[in-house]
Amino acid sequence: MTGTLVLAGTPIGEIADAPPRLATELAAADVIAAEDTRRLRRLTQALEVTPAGRIVSYFEGNEAARTPELADALAGGARVLLVTDAGMPSVSDPGYRLVAAAVERGIKVTAVPGPSAVLTALALSGLPVDRFCFEGFLPRKAGERRSRLSEVEGERRTLVYFEAPHRLDDTLAAMAEVFGADRRAAVCRELTKTYEEVKRGPLGELAAWAAEGVRGEITIVVEGAPQSGPAEIDAAELVRRVRIREEAGERRKEAIAAVAAEAGLPKREVFDAVVAAKNAEKNAEKDAGKEAEKGAGKGA
Repeated sequence: MTGTLVLAGTPIGEIADAPPRLATELAAADVIAAEDTRRLRRLTQALEVTPAGRIVSYFEGNEAARTPELADALAGGARVLLVTDAGMPSVSDPGYRLVAAAVERGIKVTAVPGPSAVLTALALSGLPVDRFCFEGFLPRKAGERRSRLSEVEGERRTLVYFEAPHRLDDTLAAMAEVFGADRRAAVCRELTKTYEEVKRGPLGELAAWAAEGVRGEITIVVEGAPQSGPAEIDAAELVRRVRIREEAGERRKEAIAAVAAEAGLPKREVFDAVVAAKNAEKNAEKDAGKEAEKGAGKGA
């Protein structure tokens, strides 16, 4: 008989939010795989639980190597409990590999539902929550980050992101550039903790606020793109979108094709807008050069 893999949600801040079943599972598991064994120790002490099973570390650095070992334990009949530092395992945390390995071997996978930063932030944001998508953490490099954001520029569902506090100002500035400074958003900081804060407003204002420095665990909720037709997107906006993609490393041909697909327009229309903008820039440079020559001539 094979064992069972239990994904256990842990508190994202307030320890009293721990589900009652979590203590039972911590005491009963044959193996507890923890993202941080020190945090696990603090959790079990707070819940007044003494684990009887073996405790192993399971984090980003050893997840790939340790998964086969845990999968073998499950195949041998063990009840393996997977916990991360906060929230539900495998949601931007270790766990996906082990779940996939267990499913592949036909091993039962179940969960202890618990607190979720994604759902908590959505509920507190004041933005539409009937349809949403979770985007996790954005890339650290500026170009890759803008490229990832441009992929969902036209997404009408509410967007949810995780972010590190020291990158928050750059991320919000990039969002304001790609999505528009007026797009509504909410920055949820230290959810359920003593200094919980939800800052709501347009992305441009939130970027200016974050530039002063923000601490704590961060979840960003961004309003989806407004419903609009192709006729509402003017040439200047099409050119802006192409340039954002080019700056992120895309070739102009691919950038034009992507923007045309997003806007529901023929590629030729976007191409013509880009060419017209280029010609206008060249003419402006020529006119500026001529004016400079005239000024130099008069001075002589």
